[in-house]
Amino acid sequence: MLDDSRLYKRTIVKDELTSSLLGENRPLRIYLPPGYNELLSYPVIYCQDGEQFFNFGRIATTLTRLILDEDLEPAIVVGVDVNNANRTSEYAPEGERHDAYCQFFAEELLPYVESRYPVRTDRSERILAGDSLGGTVSLHLALDYPSLFCRVISLSGAFFDITRERIKQEDDLSWLEIYMLIGTDETDVPTERGTFDFVRENRLTHTFLQDKNATLHYTEKPGKHLWGFWQIELPAALHYFLG
Repeated sequence: MLDDSRLYKRTIVKDELTSSLLGENRPLRIYLPPGYNELLSYPVIYCQDGEQFFNFGRIATTLTRLILDEDLEPAIVVGVDVNNANRTSEYAPEGERHDAYCQFFAEELLPYVESRYPVRTDRSERILAGDSLGGTVSLHLALDYPSLFCRVISLSGAFFDITRERIKQEDDLSWLEIYMLIGTDETDVPTERGTFDFVRENRLTHTFLQDKNATLHYTEKPGKHLWGFWQIELPAALHYFLG
């Protein structure tokens, strides 16, 4: 039997950020890689659905293994938890809390993390990651705050007409780099806003991004709209940006 105990030689700090923009305390999970040293500096991955990225995506264990076994660059991960009752309202571009959430991310979360941890502050050293609507809000954050973000991991992003209209407003996205994963079984996905063909929506959005010169790594693989699929594919996404 393999000894996986070394994969737990990392630190996860549970924290809470008081947000005046959201009018609440927002739980955070901060992953510090093996060998963490405050005198060094690290790239940082900001994950929407923080609790799920850690519990179902197993990002801490996965990243530790990649650092120890595959020479991946050590990184800090910031998981931003979400109240599922507000998730669509915050993550969907038309949601009533969407603008406030994006402002919170840029104006409260980043300064908070950067004042406490040795994360690099160049936009190329910040990675936004999200699944489904988490991928949507990650892309919109990059589009709305291009001086802060230019790299996105989208796991089966929920990209609909409103996102494509937003992309059309841009003249040139050659500064944007996005890793897009979609499962070929995601043709009939029920959501709060109806049932959608995520394969079609991602292919369309891929074309729109391509037309604006974004740098794209686009992958279609057999898989469903579930963490069981995303967890298996997460190492490839991490390798893409940190390998």
